[in-house]
Amino acid sequence: MGQKVQRSLLILPAHVKRFVEKAHLRGADAVVLDLEDSVPAAQKQEARGFVKEAVGLAGRGGADVLVRVNNDPSLLQRDLAAAVWPGVHGIFVPMVESAGDVEKMERAVEKLEKDRDMAVGNMRFSLHVESPVGILNIREIAYASERTESMSLGVDDYCLEMGLEETGDGSELCLPLSLIVIACRARKIQPLGLLASVAEYSDLTAFERAARRGRELGSTGALCIHPDQVPVLNRVFSPTEAEVDHARRVVRVFEEGLKAGRAAVSLNGRMVDTPIYKRARALLDHANAIADKEKQKAQALALLEVS
Repeated sequence: MGQKVQRSLLILPAHVKRFVEKAHLRGADAVVLDLEDSVPAAQKQEARGFVKEAVGLAGRGGADVLVRVNNDPSLLQRDLAAAVWPGVHGIFVPMVESAGDVEKMERAVEKLEKDRDMAVGNMRFSLHVESPVGILNIREIAYASERTESMSLGVDDYCLEMGLEETGDGSELCLPLSLIVIACRARKIQPLGLLASVAEYSDLTAFERAARRGRELGSTGALCIHPDQVPVLNRVFSPTEAEVDHARRVVRVFEEGLKAGRAAVSLNGRMVDTPIYKRARALLDHANAIADKEKQKAQALALLEVS
């Protein structure tokens, strides 16, 4: 399986058909159909009933489609019954506080897969940690299931439980996001997040600044709630042409050095040794994976135009 690319995960209320019908045109790497916060209690059943159709609509542009469920015992089983179907890439799980939360989710999803004659284990998990308890248990959460492919920080709920006000520079989020990144890197899954709430979607300059700071901490993508935020995330979480060009030169000079019997060489007055070479190779691999993802999305849209 190739490297997973989810620079942008666009969250849409699953019951608002006009949003879902346009989701494939937004350019997001993933679309998250929401059954949780953006759906009023009175409309949750309506939203569940629309999920199967919405998956096909939202995924027409080549995006991965996930469903965000309510991690509430009174709602969860009905949400999962509406969400676990062929075509759904994964379950977005909010309010994760322990490994036990993930293990219970896995058992429930596996039962539905078996009952519906689906391949067991293909449904992925994207885990959203939103509390101090979750942050303290982050290592155990990361290792709780082989299904987990990403983890992210729920900024607004985390700040609420911590009694924090947003500072504007995201300094209050550096520690929890860093802990998520460390756990994800150790587990070899994707860390998602930026140093701000995604709720302020009108100031794209501030949003881009927060995304860049998230990338600097090690995030590979982030959630968003408005289509205008998608191209910002796709740009920020992609290496620039200059970065790709530099990585190619690093790889070339290092490999030339190896042929000459040297494992440390110089490029533009700076030493290039094995860790720097490996980092350059990883950047090139990521750039290639992004190119493949963009090609996949373009091909999906092209097929729609001729159909």
